Order: sequence, then structure tokens, then C-alpha cells
Amino acid sequence: MKQEDRFALKEWEAYKKTLAMDVGVDLRMPPAERRKLRAELEKDPIRWMQYFFPSYAKYPFAQFHKDFIGRVLEHPEWFEVISWSRELAKSTVTMMLALYLTLTGRKKNVICTSATEKGAIKLITPYREQLEFNSAIRLLYGKQPTLGQWKDNDFKAACGASFMALGAGNSPRGTRNGSVRPDLIIVDDFDTDEDCRNPETLNNKWEWWQRALYPTRAVSEPTTIIFCGNIIAQDCCIKRAGEVADHWDIVNIRDEHGHSSWPEKNTEEHINRIQKSISAAAFQGEYYNNPISEGRIFKSLQWAPVPPLSSFKFLTCYGDPSYSDRKSSKSSMKALVLIGRIGNTTYVIKSFVAHCTNAEFIDEYFKIRDYVGGATNVYYWMENNKLQDPFFSQVFMPLLREAVRVRGSLNIRGDETKKTDKATRIEATLEPLVREGRLLLNEEERHSPYMQELENQFNLFDMTLPYCADGPDAVEGAVAITDRKERELSPVLTTSLRSLRQSNRTGW
Repeated sequence: MKQEDRFALKEWEAYKKTLAMDVGVDLRMPPAERRKLRAELEKDPIRWMQYFFPSYAKYPFAQFHKDFIGRVLEHPEWFEVISWSRELAKSTVTMMLALYLTLTGRKKNVICTSATEKGAIKLITPYREQLEFNSAIRLLYGKQPTLGQWKDNDFKAACGASFMALGAGNSPRGTRNGSVRPDLIIVDDFDTDEDCRNPETLNNKWEWWQRALYPTRAVSEPTTIIFCGNIIAQDCCIKRAGEVADHWDIVNIRDEHGHSSWPEKNTEEHINRIQKSISAAAFQGEYYNNPISEGRIFKSLQWAPVPPLSSFKFLTCYGDPSYSDRKSSKSSMKALVLIGRIGNTTYVIKSFVAHCTNAEFIDEYFKIRDYVGGATNVYYWMENNKLQDPFFSQVFMPLLREAVRVRGSLNIRGDETKKTDKATRIEATLEPLVREGRLLLNEEERHSPYMQELENQFNLFDMTLPYCADGPDAVEGAVAITDRKERELSPVLTTSLRSLRQSNRTGW
């Protein structure tokens, strides 16, 4: 290709980028109107971002976006960690905010840092392209590229702000912009799965942040630190940064009420589609800032057909309540399971594991009763330790009496057994049964969302209880009740005193 052809191709690529970022501004706008529009926009940061970046800001800003922007603008000296779920635009909102701060003259020296230099350049490239090709920026702030100071990893704009990309471990020396030390440090995708699995590597990276990068700031001048990233491990740089930050903003894909945190962009149908397509552990890690591993304790949970209910001598229906009477995802789940045992095999026949009201929880007992339909005897229990006793008698029992008045007889007994540590109790009781294939889930219930939630809670069970374990806790309670009832029903072996004396003389 000839030199002029290369130049023409480069110009064409630049022209295409200009067209792609064209926000429909009137380049013939008189200077006085430009100054007026610019002043009006700068008074309203949200409107400013929507005007200059319509392709990025095509959805209305959520309240947590506005709160973040407000905190940063209100505090020139500020350290914030934002652990927003995937698809909540943490990098995008940070970029728009950074360009607002630099184009309006509030910040002069920006460092963008990632796990690697390549990652940092990828992070800073949209900043450079917006400053170079965005026609609205060119209209109201003038051309920003400066001759000889416009590289992929290091560039200075006409507004006076400099931008540098640094990978973890790179030397941050020489990062002054004239006399100005870095006054806006953006850290994004700093953690990697591999680094978090190696404590020494993780410590070295954190030391680099503390000893090399952070001290590039001026002691006497206000500096903004924005750390973007999700919690991808029990120990990671994001967690360490969050513990020392002025504010750690954790926003998951769904809010505390179980609704989309940004419904204008992510509908419930969209979220459900993602949730059905990946494992529960992956969904918790990527969209709920909850890094957990599958199969640490219960590695071989099995499904199998359940014999006819009439084959069981009795069944145990056991409920693990919670104090909350809300369907909030921040409240504990309520769990109810129906189990039966034949020989050494215990079957989990039915389960209900969900956020629900107390009345809905009581209703599930009646659904179990109707499901069994008199095929065998059922013992109905609800956990009732010392802390739960007033709740059991003052809340659940009145609800039960009202339901019995309408729907017929059903007796629930309170299990007052003193409970030991939840995690160790579940592991000690249920792990041997699961490992030996003696605890089986009902194959016919495989597609029940409640049975799927129970399976998830078993799969994600860990001794630190990073995920709900109310379902396994209910199964453990039901197994304990079943064990006790079987001992009560077993015949008592007796022997006469004469036989005992005879055995002592002759030996067993």
C-alpha cells in the first residue's frame, strides 16, 4: 500500500469514528451560544453526561449512579470503591465522570490502572477516543488532541489534563503534569482470579498500590481515588481497598427486595435469562459480589425416584422459620422439607425454600398435608429454640389456628432441641449421608424452583456460610427428628436377671 493510501485509510477510519460519536450538534452555533450551553450543562453533571455521551447514557441513570456522582463531586478529597455488579456500568459511569472532572478543570492529572499495562491501555482508550472524536466535546471545549503528546498509553488534552495508563507493577515515576501530581487515580479490573489464588502475588500487588502508586499523589492537594471492581475472592484487592475507603458502594444486580437494581436497563426477564444459563456459584460471584465455590462439602448430591408414599412408615415435615415477615432478599429464607426413610435411605420428597411471609410459610404446611393425602402418617415440626419461642407461640401459632379454622386440622409441634453450631451440625449430620448416597432428592421435583434452590444451597455450602443454608438446615432438623422417632419405634430388647447372671458366669 502506498503512503498516500495509508494516510487516506487512516483519515477514513478517523472519519468513521467521528460519525460514530456524532451527537448531532450544530457546528454553526455562535460562540456566545456555545458558552451559554456549556455553562448550563456544567451546572447539571447528569445532563452534561447525557448530552456528550448519548451512546453510553442511553438508559436513565439509576439512583446509585447519581449518588456516586454526587459523593465524588461533593468531596474533592475522596476515596471510593464501587463494587457494582456486571451490567451496572461502573467503568462507563466512571469514565463519564472523569471526563467531566477534567474538561471542567477540576482535575488535571489522571492515572488509569489495571492488572496489566495492556489492560490499562484498554481501559484508557475510550477516554482518548472521546477526547479525539466526540463532536460535542469539540464544539464546546475545542479540539483536545495535542501534537506530540497523544500516545495510546500517555496523552495530554488541550483542556490541560494529562492521562496515563499503568499496569500493576509498572513504575509510576514521572507522572507529573507540569507541577501537578496525580489528582485522579482510577483503578479498574485490578484483581484477577489467578492472582487471588496466590497470596504472595496478591500481597505484592497490594504493596505496589500502597507503596508505589498511591504515594504519587500530593499530600497537600485534594485527590480523588476511584477503585472499580467486584469481590471475586474471599481475599482480594477490592476488599482490602473497600476496608480503608471513605465509602464502599456495593450494588448487586437485584436490590434488597429482590428487584432489578437498574430496571430501566436490566429487566427481570433479562436477569432470569442469565440466571438460568449459568451455575448458581457463577451467578453469585458475577452478579452478587459473593465469591463461592461449588462442591466443597457436598460433592455428590443425587436425584432418584421416590417410592410410593404408602411405603413409608411415617414422614417428617420440618420447617426452619425466620423472624422476617417480608419477601426481602436481605432477610433469611424460610425452609420447609418433607422427608421419609426406607431402610438406610432418606428421601427429600418435597421442599419449600424461599423468601416469604409468615402466613405463606404456614400455608406450605397445608400444601404438604394435601400432597400426602393420608397415604401415610406425617409428623409436622417447626424449629423452636429459646430465641424463637416467643415468635413461635405468639406469631406462628395464631396463624396456624386461623388456617386450621378455614382449612381443617393440622398440628405443628415446636422442636425445642438445643441446637449446636449451624455449619458443623449440618456437615456432621448430612455429609456422610450424601457421600454414601443415602440422602436422595426426589427426581419428580427436579424442576421445582424450591428443590433447585435446595440443591443450590447444598452445592454452595461452605463452613463460613457464604450463601443461605436454611434448606440444608431444615433437612438436618428433619433427619434428626426422624432418627429420634425411629429409636422410639424400635422394640426394646430385655433380658431376665437369671440370664444375665448366667451370661456373666459363662461369658458372652
